[in-house]
Amino acid sequence: MNYNHLRYFWAVAHEGNLTRAARKLHVSQSAVSVQIQKLEEELGHALFERRGNKLILTEAGRLVVDHADAIFDIGDELLSTLRHQGDARTPVLRVGALATLSRNFQLGFLAPVLADPEVEVLVRSGTMPDLLRLLEAHRIDVVLANVSPPRDARTPWVAHAIGDQPVSLVARPEIRRRGRTLEELLSGEPLVVPTVETGIRAGFDALVARLGIRPRLVAQVDDMAMLRLVAREHRGLSLVPPVVVKDELESGKLVEIEVLAGLRETFFAVTLERRFPNPVLRRLPMGLAEESD
Repeated sequence: MNYNHLRYFWAVAHEGNLTRAARKLHVSQSAVSVQIQKLEEELGHALFERRGNKLILTEAGRLVVDHADAIFDIGDELLSTLRHQGDARTPVLRVGALATLSRNFQLGFLAPVLADPEVEVLVRSGTMPDLLRLLEAHRIDVVLANVSPPRDARTPWVAHAIGDQPVSLVARPEIRRRGRTLEELLSGEPLVVPTVETGIRAGFDALVARLGIRPRLVAQVDDMAMLRLVAREHRGLSLVPPVVVKDELESGKLVEIEVLAGLRETFFAVTLERRFPNPVLRRLPMGLAEESD
């Protein structure tokens, strides 16, 4: 592939206009048109369709621009890495975190670099598909998640298990166990739980199936910050890692009814196989910890 053709196409795709792209590239408009035409001939697909004075990406064009974004991002990163090795610029760690992930866990994991005034940390939240796309485009260095992303022989990322924590049933102080068994608790009290997409929920569903009971679910929450607020107001049981409601347990607003044996939430740091990994990553605990509080 002629990457000069690709660069011209990429500029037009982002500018949305031949004139602006030509001005940015410091070439004539006709030169840009010729380069794009050659790329279309090379690929065997039209990349733009003209609507009035506008150039609109075709389906093939959208696919090509996604790959071009990744190609030129990698090139820029490589140049930046090689040019600045050993200089005094402030190192930056770019982190993606699932929007539903415990904030307490994020703070604990990032503590080694957050405490260093010489490191700049950028944290972006989002969904797993969005964050993995950013990771593959080299726009973030690591994704923090409480589920391991699906992987096959063609996926380039690696999921490191970096910690786990217990999961408990918590409630307001007026909810007492009163000698009830776990089966009686789960059958008799209304229950707030995480949604089915979470690892916690998968383990809990397996537990109640083994016990042969059907608990009365009154709310399912995917965001841990929201789950914490709901647990504070709910007049029944809530299924939650104690770290999420740490302040409420310490203040007595909530009490721990039972730690569910064998049920734990596991955390992952997802990285990309890179020739020039961000050196700041080496300062983070990338191996499984015994406990995550």
